[in-house]
Amino acid sequence: MNFQFELMEDKVEFYEAPTLKELEKKINTQIEHNKAILLSVHHVSHQMQLDESGRPYYSAVVHFKAKK
Repeated sequence: MNFQFELMEDKVEFYEAPTLKELEKKINTQIEHNKAILLSVHHVSHQMQLDESGRPYYSAVVHFKAKK
């Protein structure tokens, strides 16, 4: 059996939550998980929108890159 391992260089993840606090918690949890595979945060983009009933919801995109 032949195994080949390649390091992940980039990873983009999308998050969504009804509150900013929950969004932050989701992102922080995933940051810890990605540290285990040697990825660190390169860029974060976030925004707030209103749903059909006028309540805000929050979304974010986090770009992880390999640590060098």
